[in-house]
Amino acid sequence: MIDKETLKILVCPQDHSPLSLADHRLMERLNRAIAAGRIVNQAGRKVTEPVSAALVREDRTVLYPIVDDIPLLLADEAIPLEQIALPK
Repeated sequence: MIDKETLKILVCPQDHSPLSLADHRLMERLNRAIAAGRIVNQAGRKVTEPVSAALVREDRTVLYPIVDDIPLLLADEAIPLEQIALPK
């Protein structure tokens, strides 16, 4: 997993806002939506594999998957969270 010091310097590549680890509830909601075939990334590609960990932008509108302990901080890999209902 990403250590705390590294997490402090990671920012969203699109707007440079801070990122934080996605919580368990968000990951459950995302993976249910992935299983239902409702999730596409910003490049328009369907996300078919469950996401085990992710970073979420400060405004909670975009999520970046973490694969093999490496955050995929590419705009095309980002998942817009408007595709799932988020609790307030």
